[in-house]
Amino acid sequence: MIRVCITISLFALAACGADGDPIRPSVSNTVTIGSDGIRTSTGVTVQTGPVTVGARF
Repeated sequence: MIRVCITISLFALAACGADGDPIRPSVSNTVTIGSDGIRTSTGVTVQTGPVTVGARF
């Protein structure tokens, strides 16, 4: 039974879509200086084809 589980796991890992080049994220940093102090923010964007996903911290 353990052999069957390992075999199915390996097939699932191979079929997960890990083909092609890796996708590199774009990182942007912003530093703002104002009367209330210094603020920083960082954003990460990943784009593949027409789909773009981003997050700002």
